[in-house]
Amino acid sequence: MLRPLMQQILPINGRYFNQAQFVGDADFSRSDWQNSADFARTQFLQPVTFAKAAFAQSLFLNEAQFDAPVSFRQAQFDQPVNLRGVAIHAQADFGDVRFAKGAYLNAADLEFNPEAAQILGTPGQIGQFFRVPTLTGNETVLRGLVRNFRQTEQIADANQVEYTAERLRLRRLERQIVGLNLNTAAAAALAQLELSPLQIATIERYRQQHTFSSPADLLELDAVDLATYIKIRDRIFMGASRLPLQRVGLVFRWLGLSLLLLLSRYGTSVGLTFGVGLVAIALYGLMFWLIDRYRRRRPTPIVPPLAESCWMLASFAGLMLAGLSSLYRSADRPGLTLLCLGLIALPTPAVLIALLYERGRYHDLMEVSYFVQDGSFRQIRLLIARLPVIPEFPFFRDRYTYLPLERRWNWLNYYDFSLNNWFRFGFNDTRLRDQAVPGLITALVWYQWALGVLYIALLLWTLSRTIPGLNLLLYF
Repeated sequence: MLRPLMQQILPINGRYFNQAQFVGDADFSRSDWQNSADFARTQFLQPVTFAKAAFAQSLFLNEAQFDAPVSFRQAQFDQPVNLRGVAIHAQADFGDVRFAKGAYLNAADLEFNPEAAQILGTPGQIGQFFRVPTLTGNETVLRGLVRNFRQTEQIADANQVEYTAERLRLRRLERQIVGLNLNTAAAAALAQLELSPLQIATIERYRQQHTFSSPADLLELDAVDLATYIKIRDRIFMGASRLPLQRVGLVFRWLGLSLLLLLSRYGTSVGLTFGVGLVAIALYGLMFWLIDRYRRRRPTPIVPPLAESCWMLASFAGLMLAGLSSLYRSADRPGLTLLCLGLIALPTPAVLIALLYERGRYHDLMEVSYFVQDGSFRQIRLLIARLPVIPEFPFFRDRYTYLPLERRWNWLNYYDFSLNNWFRFGFNDTRLRDQAVPGLITALVWYQWALGVLYIALLLWTLSRTIPGLNLLLYF
């Protein structure tokens, strides 16, 4: 049993506090730990501080117990901090902590009740450093961290922890789809995991009397060491055999969750969601301008003036640059996010436009725009319930006029139409006319409008999760 500790001598070498018990205040502030610091299974009955301490190697707090506040304020961690099985009964302060590249807080099996204890840290930063190896067995830990950060109004950190949980959920779905079921796999399938014959035989004997409930159960077998467990844990799963339809359901769940993670970081990044929207608006604005202004070259050319083409291409490049800049700053994997957006937004329109130019256009009203705008008044409008085609009733049709193709600024109307379809917001109520329009153009407009419905739902969900109190405004 150790007495209260005052200022430590610098530097500290070795491991001296494994399974110790501190009955008084412990002060390790400004200490410099050159080797690994081992406080595994240590009990702190009174407050302890590691303020401004520097840890050059790992800090081990496995199964330690903090009955009083602990402070790591302004500490420096160069290696991971192991909080596996730590019991926090008071306040843990990680404010202004500095993490080197590759350092994080391993919170697996953390015993923490947000109703009785509290974890503090630098708002907007501390949430990204909490890690757990698997979701199985740690869902309660992650939910507790989310509740803790929401109670302290650190919404960004709560969202970051939830994003971490959903990424682990995606990995679990991937294992359930393409992984190996350890409870039903044959010996030949186990051999493909590069397990030794002794390990395979041990697993088969275990399955005769027990059922694997989590990958960690493998560590209970004498023949399976930690290195083997780490090598195969991401390639196996536990559970009952699934029917083909159940596997199809898992694939759709995986696809939906992947989209939410790639396009909005599971509703935690407004910047990413807006970046996706800007890229889509630029793409579809250019498409609508192309099909409306560049119709044919023979026998009578119907093409836009060179100046209008230059303005359109320059504005497209500017919007794309702004959208891609926001996307690359906000996304964890911007390449995959851009690929995902491209697969959603480009193939179908590309096919429709290719068919349109291959078949040619021979119909009435070839000399006027396919798009019309409400000419009764001009104002900034929220167009949540708006459909992309004008009503057929003649009284309403009289209110709409064709886009003025002779005006220099007419190219802005195509972005306005794309903005209406994606953000449900615009300066004019621009729609597709209902007379003498090729069906391929109508299909393209409705396709973008349908994607816009999904996008505005994603945007509102993201805003409600990232701005406190906004969900009350959106839902009520």
